[in-house]
Amino acid sequence: MAALLGTVLLAVLLPARGSAATVAGIAAKVLVGLLFFLYGARLSTRETVEGLRHWRLHTAVLCCTFVIFPLLGLAARGLVPYVLTPSLYDGFLFLCLVPSTIQSAIAFTSIARGNVAAAICAGSFSSLVGIVLTPLLAAALLGNSGAGFSLDSLLSIVLQLLAPFLAGQALRPWIGGFISRHRTILGRVDRTSVLMVVYVAFSAGMVRGVWSQVTPWRLLALLGVEAVLLAVMLFVSGYGARRLGFSRADRIAIVFAGSKKGLAAGLPMATVLFGAESSLAVLPLMLLHQLQLMVCAVLAKRFARQPDTAPSTAGPSQTDPSPADPSPADLSPADPSDTGPSKAGPQGTVPSQDTGPSQDTVPSQADVPDVGAREVDAPQAAPSEAVPVRPEITTGRAR
Repeated sequence: MAALLGTVLLAVLLPARGSAATVAGIAAKVLVGLLFFLYGARLSTRETVEGLRHWRLHTAVLCCTFVIFPLLGLAARGLVPYVLTPSLYDGFLFLCLVPSTIQSAIAFTSIARGNVAAAICAGSFSSLVGIVLTPLLAAALLGNSGAGFSLDSLLSIVLQLLAPFLAGQALRPWIGGFISRHRTILGRVDRTSVLMVVYVAFSAGMVRGVWSQVTPWRLLALLGVEAVLLAVMLFVSGYGARRLGFSRADRIAIVFAGSKKGLAAGLPMATVLFGAESSLAVLPLMLLHQLQLMVCAVLAKRFARQPDTAPSTAGPSQTDPSPADPSPADLSPADPSDTGPSKAGPQGTVPSQDTGPSQDTVPSQADVPDVGAREVDAPQAAPSEAVPVRPEITTGRAR
């Protein structure tokens, strides 16, 4: 978050102009293309095939991303002009059409002990579908506003996002191992490409003076609307996944892949579709991205603290929060021996057969060990009769 805010501040103080803006724009496109190339090289064919078998999960994620999100965005049209300006609403509706994220969905799913493979495939499928579906939805829902759709814009998006992804898939047999061993490269390219696109978009906004249209009140209102949007999507994705009967690991993947929107795919699309107005169009997406990171980080840690996925059926009878190991003896107090259970009723249970084994393992007790030791030699003799008989035998031998 600090890096993103620093980039915005840099664009406000030192915006790229003229030839510098052209060079920065080319660098941003190259970095985004490299990012999707690495995405393609990372996703193995085996993961893709196995992910296709989990079609119910991917259908749920796609419905959240491209059906429920756009419907909520359309429902917010009534907030114009009272809460949102028309330009901010266009950006808000556009973010509802953007595909899901990949990197952060994988990271949060891993922290929460969810189905990481499903999150990888779901995020990748959403990004690939969004390359074609997002421009089509934008043309249908934003046709009379700033977003312009044409075959040239679709071709530009395909060349910038889909072509590098397919190239990475084609070269995976040769570079896949290197990418898997150096996963930090993908994270660095992801962050750098996002920061570069943000700098270019905000620099263009500063040069054109579009930021004078946004007041602090409008920003706070936009932030509140996006907080409500994120809360609704987290609830819908989680509750819907539970009602559909998904496992806990799959529900976590659906929540983090179905409720998030990706900057890496959304920002390049906004620059192509909105052109000169892209600086305002990307602002709602950037704010939502920060909300996602903060809220989902808390949720992921909360999921991780919940009962482990492994002992899901073994845990209902033990409500004690401490049972990491499955032995019932762990319910005993701090004694290092087994005397905890035997001390529950030492006097009342001495004649019974329960105390024999428990006392037999604790030879350091004061009065009981003699009785316990004698019982091992003559298990059928009552303890009350065995004590008076022994002295006669020993005194007889002494005579």
